[in-house]
Amino acid sequence: MDNQRKIEILEKKLEAYDIDVSLNQSNPEIKVNREQLIEVSHALKKNEAYEILIDVIAVDYLTYGNADWKTNDATHTGYSRAVKPTIIPDIDDTFEDRFAVFYQLLSVTDNQRLTLKVFASESNPPTVPSLIDIWSSADWFEREAFDLMGIHFEGHPDLRRILTDYGFIGHPFRKDFPTNGNLEVVYDEKKGEVVYQPVSISTRPGVPRVIRNQND
Repeated sequence: MDNQRKIEILEKKLEAYDIDVSLNQSNPEIKVNREQLIEVSHALKKNEAYEILIDVIAVDYLTYGNADWKTNDATHTGYSRAVKPTIIPDIDDTFEDRFAVFYQLLSVTDNQRLTLKVFASESNPPTVPSLIDIWSSADWFEREAFDLMGIHFEGHPDLRRILTDYGFIGHPFRKDFPTNGNLEVVYDEKKGEVVYQPVSISTRPGVPRVIRNQND
Protein backbone atom coordinates (compact mmCIF):
# COMPACT_ATOMS: atom_id res chain seq x y z
CA MET A 1 0.00 0.00 0.00
CA ASP A 2 1.45 3.40 -0.97
CA ASN A 3 1.84 6.23 1.54
CA GLN A 4 -0.96 8.37 0.15
CA ARG A 5 -3.41 5.50 0.48
CA LYS A 6 -2.30 4.95 4.11
CA ILE A 7 -3.00 8.63 4.88
CA GLU A 8 -6.44 8.50 3.24
CA ILE A 9 -7.44 5.41 5.23
CA LEU A 10 -6.25 6.88 8.53
CA GLU A 11 -7.99 10.23 7.86
CA LYS A 12 -11.24 8.36 7.16
CA LYS A 13 -10.99 6.41 10.40
CA LEU A 14 -10.25 9.54 12.44
CA GLU A 15 -12.59 11.96 10.68
CA ALA A 16 -14.76 12.23 13.82
CA TYR A 17 -11.84 14.02 15.54
CA ASP A 18 -11.22 16.52 12.70
CA ILE A 19 -7.54 15.57 12.49
CA ASP A 20 -5.21 16.13 9.55
CA VAL A 21 -2.80 13.33 8.71
CA SER A 22 0.57 14.14 7.14
CA LEU A 23 3.63 12.12 6.21
CA ASN A 24 6.80 12.15 8.32
CA GLN A 25 9.49 10.33 6.37
CA SER A 26 7.60 7.16 5.38
CA ASN A 27 5.27 7.08 8.39
CA PRO A 28 1.91 8.81 8.91
CA GLU A 29 1.87 11.59 11.50
CA ILE A 30 -1.15 13.12 13.18
CA LYS A 31 -1.25 16.29 15.27
CA VAL A 32 -3.83 16.55 18.03
CA ASN A 33 -4.80 19.09 20.66
CA ARG A 34 -4.08 18.34 24.30
CA GLU A 35 -7.81 18.06 24.92
CA GLN A 36 -8.03 15.28 22.30
CA LEU A 37 -4.93 13.36 23.30
CA ILE A 38 -6.47 10.83 25.69
CA GLU A 39 -9.53 10.12 23.55
CA VAL A 40 -7.56 9.78 20.32
CA SER A 41 -4.94 7.59 22.00
CA HIS A 42 -7.67 5.26 23.30
CA ALA A 43 -9.13 5.04 19.79
CA LEU A 44 -5.74 4.34 18.21
CA LYS A 45 -5.01 1.48 20.59
CA LYS A 46 -8.48 -0.07 20.72
CA ASN A 47 -9.77 0.47 17.19
CA GLU A 48 -6.62 0.83 15.07
CA ALA A 49 -4.49 -1.80 16.83
CA TYR A 50 -1.56 0.43 17.79
CA GLU A 51 -0.68 -1.89 20.63
CA ILE A 52 2.78 -0.58 21.47
CA LEU A 53 4.20 2.80 22.43
CA ILE A 54 7.84 2.48 21.44
CA ASP A 55 9.14 5.96 22.30
CA VAL A 56 8.25 9.42 23.59
CA ILE A 57 10.27 12.37 22.27
CA ALA A 58 10.17 15.93 23.60
CA VAL A 59 11.18 18.82 21.33
CA ASP A 60 12.03 22.43 22.20
CA TYR A 61 11.20 24.79 19.32
CA LEU A 62 12.77 27.86 20.99
CA THR A 63 15.37 28.48 18.27
CA TYR A 64 13.55 26.73 15.45
CA GLY A 65 14.48 28.31 12.12
CA ASN A 66 17.53 30.19 13.41
CA ALA A 67 20.66 29.78 11.31
CA ASP A 68 23.24 29.31 14.06
CA TRP A 69 25.81 27.82 11.70
CA LYS A 70 26.13 30.57 9.07
CA THR A 71 29.78 31.64 8.71
CA ASN A 72 29.76 33.32 5.32
CA ASP A 73 32.22 36.04 6.36
CA ALA A 74 34.68 33.78 8.19
CA THR A 75 33.76 35.29 11.55
CA HIS A 76 32.52 33.71 14.75
CA THR A 77 28.86 34.01 13.79
CA GLY A 78 27.07 31.23 15.57
CA TYR A 79 28.77 31.67 18.93
CA SER A 80 25.71 33.31 20.46
CA ARG A 81 23.85 30.08 21.16
CA ALA A 82 26.56 28.86 23.53
CA VAL A 83 27.16 32.09 25.44
CA LYS A 84 23.63 33.30 26.11
CA PRO A 85 23.03 34.06 29.79
CA THR A 86 21.34 31.50 31.97
CA ILE A 87 17.57 31.57 31.63
CA ILE A 88 15.50 30.00 34.42
CA PRO A 89 11.81 30.50 33.61
CA ASP A 90 9.74 32.41 36.13
CA ILE A 91 6.45 30.96 37.30
CA ASP A 92 4.47 33.37 35.13
CA ASP A 93 6.42 32.67 31.93
CA THR A 94 4.49 31.25 29.00
CA PHE A 95 5.58 28.91 26.21
CA GLU A 96 3.46 29.39 23.11
CA ASP A 97 4.05 26.50 20.68
CA ARG A 98 7.47 25.91 22.18
CA PHE A 99 7.39 22.39 23.62
CA ALA A 100 5.99 19.45 21.68
CA VAL A 101 5.77 15.76 22.49
CA PHE A 102 5.98 13.06 19.81
CA TYR A 103 4.66 9.58 20.54
CA GLN A 104 5.97 6.78 18.33
CA LEU A 105 3.33 4.06 18.01
CA LEU A 106 3.55 0.60 16.47
CA SER A 107 0.82 -1.68 15.23
CA VAL A 108 2.15 -5.22 15.24
CA THR A 109 -1.12 -6.40 13.71
CA ASP A 110 -0.80 -4.17 10.64
CA ASN A 111 2.99 -3.75 10.66
CA GLN A 112 2.49 0.02 10.66
CA ARG A 113 4.09 2.89 12.58
CA LEU A 114 2.42 6.16 13.49
CA THR A 115 3.67 9.42 15.01
CA LEU A 116 1.31 11.25 17.34
CA LYS A 117 2.24 14.91 17.96
CA VAL A 118 0.89 17.28 20.62
CA PHE A 119 2.02 20.69 21.86
CA ALA A 120 2.30 21.24 25.60
CA SER A 121 0.33 23.96 27.35
CA GLU A 122 1.51 27.57 27.21
CA SER A 123 1.45 27.87 31.00
CA ASN A 124 4.42 27.05 33.21
CA PRO A 125 5.17 24.19 33.60
CA PRO A 126 4.34 23.08 30.05
CA THR A 127 1.87 20.24 30.49
CA VAL A 128 0.29 17.39 28.55
CA PRO A 129 -1.84 14.49 29.83
CA SER A 130 -0.01 11.31 30.76
CA LEU A 131 -0.67 8.27 28.59
CA ILE A 132 0.53 5.76 31.16
CA ASP A 133 -2.98 4.34 31.63
CA ILE A 134 -3.17 3.57 27.89
CA TRP A 135 0.39 2.38 27.25
CA SER A 136 2.28 1.35 30.40
CA SER A 137 5.58 1.83 28.56
CA ALA A 138 4.95 5.59 28.80
CA ASP A 139 6.10 5.46 32.43
CA TRP A 140 9.86 5.91 32.04
CA PHE A 141 9.58 7.71 28.70
CA GLU A 142 7.52 10.47 30.31
CA ARG A 143 9.86 10.67 33.29
CA GLU A 144 12.78 11.13 30.90
CA ALA A 145 10.98 13.94 29.04
CA PHE A 146 10.11 15.55 32.38
CA ASP A 147 13.70 15.33 33.62
CA LEU A 148 15.49 16.55 30.51
CA MET A 149 12.91 18.95 29.02
CA GLY A 150 10.76 19.96 32.00
CA ILE A 151 7.43 18.84 30.52
CA HIS A 152 4.86 17.93 33.14
CA PHE A 153 2.74 14.85 32.39
CA GLU A 154 -0.52 15.38 34.22
CA GLY A 155 -1.76 12.18 35.86
CA HIS A 156 1.59 10.39 35.96
CA PRO A 157 1.74 8.52 39.29
CA ASP A 158 5.47 8.93 39.93
CA LEU A 159 6.86 11.87 37.97
CA ARG A 160 10.43 12.09 39.29
CA ARG A 161 13.77 12.77 37.66
CA ILE A 162 15.29 9.65 36.15
CA LEU A 163 18.67 10.60 34.63
CA THR A 164 20.01 13.70 36.40
CA ASP A 165 21.34 13.82 39.94
CA TYR A 166 19.47 14.71 43.13
CA GLY A 167 19.27 18.49 43.51
CA PHE A 168 19.85 19.13 39.80
CA ILE A 169 18.60 22.56 38.73
CA GLY A 170 16.98 23.06 35.35
CA HIS A 171 16.34 20.80 32.38
CA PRO A 172 19.49 20.14 30.30
CA PHE A 173 17.84 19.50 26.91
CA ARG A 174 16.13 22.89 26.78
CA LYS A 175 17.62 25.22 24.19
CA ASP A 176 18.22 27.96 26.78
CA PHE A 177 19.99 25.71 29.29
CA PRO A 178 23.61 26.94 29.73
CA THR A 179 26.25 24.64 28.28
CA ASN A 180 28.24 24.78 31.52
CA GLY A 181 25.23 24.02 33.74
CA ASN A 182 24.04 25.82 36.84
CA LEU A 183 25.77 23.89 39.64
CA GLU A 184 28.99 21.95 40.07
CA VAL A 185 29.92 19.25 42.57
CA VAL A 186 33.08 19.76 44.67
CA TYR A 187 34.61 18.25 47.79
CA ASP A 188 34.57 20.68 50.72
CA GLU A 189 37.60 19.91 52.90
CA LYS A 190 36.28 21.90 55.85
CA LYS A 191 32.92 20.10 55.85
CA GLY A 192 34.46 16.82 54.83
CA GLU A 193 31.76 16.11 52.31
CA VAL A 194 30.73 16.62 48.71
CA VAL A 195 28.71 19.82 48.20
CA TYR A 196 27.00 21.71 45.39
CA GLN A 197 28.02 25.26 44.51
CA PRO A 198 27.36 27.68 41.63
CA VAL A 199 29.38 26.67 38.62
CA SER A 200 32.78 28.40 38.56
CA ILE A 201 34.01 27.61 35.06
CA SER A 202 33.40 30.11 32.30
CA THR A 203 31.08 29.30 29.42
CA ARG A 204 32.86 28.25 26.27
CA PRO A 205 31.34 28.40 22.79
CA GLY A 206 29.98 25.11 21.56
CA VAL A 207 29.99 26.17 17.90
CA PRO A 208 33.34 25.90 16.07
CA ARG A 209 34.89 29.04 14.70
CA VAL A 210 35.95 29.19 11.05
CA ILE A 211 39.57 30.36 10.89
CA ARG A 212 40.70 31.55 7.47
CA ASN A 213 41.49 34.72 5.59
CA GLN A 214 38.57 36.83 4.52
CA ASN A 215 39.57 36.49 0.85
CA ASP A 216 39.96 32.69 0.82
